[in-house]
Amino acid sequence: QVQLVESGGGLVQPGGSLRLSCAASGFTFDSYAMSWYRQAPGKERELVAIITNAGGTNYADSVKGRFTISRDNAKSTLYLQMNSLKLEDTAVYYCKVRRFSIDYWGQGTQVIVSS
Repeated sequence: QVQLVESGGGLVQPGGSLRLSCAASGFTFDSYAMSWYRQAPGKERELVAIITNAGGTNYADSVKGRFTISRDNAKSTLYLQMNSLKLEDTAVYYCKVRRFSIDYWGQGTQVIVSS
């Protein structure tokens, strides 16, 4: 079955960096676009970044120039490098894959940006 397991979250000061990882299994990783979403307290889940199976990327305006999505198909792992973190980046971050019109989500990893 499809499994997505995020890791790498934590507490970081404004201006700091974190790298999130999402280990995928149960499907042919290199055949699917992958994405990162986040959900801040009291807010709806929002798309952060997406990477196609060919490596094309797209970002939310709020993270452009600061976040980089990447993938290692040999390791079936998705990454999100987050630099210049801001207070408003505080959220639970989720990776997602859409497969045969079904969305599969990981359990999320908490990122807290605080001084």
